Amino acid sequence: METHKLTVPRTARYYTLGTPSEQTRDLWVVCHGYGQLARFFLRHFAVLDDGATVVVAPEALSRFYLDGFSGRVGATWMTKEDRLSEIEDQSAYLDLLLQELLGQLPADVRVHVLGFSQGGATVSRWLATNQVPCQHLVLWAASFPEDITFDSGKMAFEGMQVDVVYGTQDEFITPEKLQHQQEIMKRLGLVPQVHTFEGGHTIPPELLQKLKS
Repeated sequence: METHKLTVPRTARYYTLGTPSEQTRDLWVVCHGYGQLARFFLRHFAVLDDGATVVVAPEALSRFYLDGFSGRVGATWMTKEDRLSEIEDQSAYLDLLLQELLGQLPADVRVHVLGFSQGGATVSRWLATNQVPCQHLVLWAASFPEDITFDSGKMAFEGMQVDVVYGTQDEFITPEKLQHQQEIMKRLGLVPQVHTFEGGHTIPPELLQKLKS
């Protein structure tokens, strides 16, 4: 048996808050976590909609039923199956989306990229391609992936503002995971600002507002 691959067009879905204009100063690209849908995830970012900010929430390309064979649907960025192809597809998708938006915005717009939970690894790998004009990365309740190489990562993240955010009651965050993540980021020369809040696997609007300002 031989494996074959074929690149095909896909219809990707994304949602936005704010209207692109000459007054836009900030663009936020926010990527949801495992099992979420972009339109619900975007509601967490209403606090950023101030007339000078555009927020875009792309939705992962793979959807599935969250419980059995019907009912609520979620999306996932990738699985372990054919993961390298999925990573390439994600980056190509996010590149096209960013190009589409930047064409509608002032040349000096500041680009923020936020990855929540599973979305954190997705955006980190995307930025590691060194093709993304991003000034600010936020990893929220997320892990920095181990498979980013030193050479590509060192160049891609150099000079970038990086914030790491997590809740002190987040069941997915452990001291061991935090220590391991810090070691990975340190090898790439990243010294993130770490922010914590009392809570679990969620996004408090007041902390999000603080990161923006």
